[in-house]
Amino acid sequence: MSLEHLVAQFGEQHVVAFFLVLARVSPLFLLAPLFSSAMVPARARGVVAVALAIGIAPIALKAGDGQQLTLDLWVLGGLLAKELLVGLAFSFALAALFAAVQVAGSLLDTLIGFSFGALIDPITGSNGGVLNQLYGLIGAMIFVVINGDAWVIQGLARTYEAVPLASAPNINSLVEGAQLAFSGILGAAVQVAAPVMLAVLLTDVGFGLLSRVVPQLNIFAVGFPAKVTVGLVLVGATLPFVAGWLADELQTSVSAALHTLKVDG
Repeated sequence: MSLEHLVAQFGEQHVVAFFLVLARVSPLFLLAPLFSSAMVPARARGVVAVALAIGIAPIALKAGDGQQLTLDLWVLGGLLAKELLVGLAFSFALAALFAAVQVAGSLLDTLIGFSFGALIDPITGSNGGVLNQLYGLIGAMIFVVINGDAWVIQGLARTYEAVPLASAPNINSLVEGAQLAFSGILGAAVQVAAPVMLAVLLTDVGFGLLSRVVPQLNIFAVGFPAKVTVGLVLVGATLPFVAGWLADELQTSVSAALHTLKVDG
């Protein structure tokens, strides 16, 4: 195939579609788990974003059912803003899921006592305790093992069935979906951390009763190592269940994100 024939196949509509798709893909590398990791160089994320936009652009054009993209500059600016909004809504639903996993780690850090030695999280670049980092890294590992990146890319491609390039989403539905995702972070974190939280709480209650029976005993010196031991044992025992929970919730999050992207009108 000659270069002239190849260029002729990519007309103005394809070029406009590429930039619109790139606008929807870009928030994935700012909010979505793993895609936005600080461990991945910004240049590499940019290259992957462009590659995804090139691959998804024909799908987006086909999903538009023959809709013609305008070449008017002001209208294109509005479409770009709309694409960024759709990409942010989709990415935020996924970011909320992994935020719940890290909040679970932060809760356990506080209960067990690891929050006294906060470190830098290599994935997000923020301060976090030992278990916060552990749950974040375990979540990233599970995300890769279950092909979560493929699910996310397939879900992103399916957003063009819900909101084609030339259509606008339902703002009320987007706001409601963002509210549900944000309000569900703490509840999901408690689900992940509940068994360990209960065990640590019972340990504290036991040592509290022991301090009433034997007041001469240094409860802090004895209870703190015991609480750490109980916490770490329960964390190790519950991590396999966290893997199954994360796989189920990832599918649910992608489905919920697609459900919130309704065409206005």
